[in-house]
Amino acid sequence: MDKKLLQSLYRKAVGYTVTEKTTEYSPEGEVVKRKVTSKHYPPDITALKAYLDYLSEGENYESMSDEELQSEKIRLLKELEETEHGTEET
Repeated sequence: MDKKLLQSLYRKAVGYTVTEKTTEYSPEGEVVKRKVTSKHYPPDITALKAYLDYLSEGENYESMSDEELQSEKIRLLKELEETEHGTEET
């Protein structure tokens, strides 16, 4: 999956806030009013399921040993952290 698409899916899965800026002008072209608002989009469970399905694609966790599961947990947490830091920059 494309990295940007995966980041977008993660962002939708955990929720995000967007800052919207609006500017109103008079008929003469002068700025009359500026408004800055923040809109929060809550986490989306469907996106979270899709994200987790993608991460676990091809993995069979039931057949893994405790050590393998611990190693996979660390790998996934590290990947999640990298993805999280990548989305903060956009």
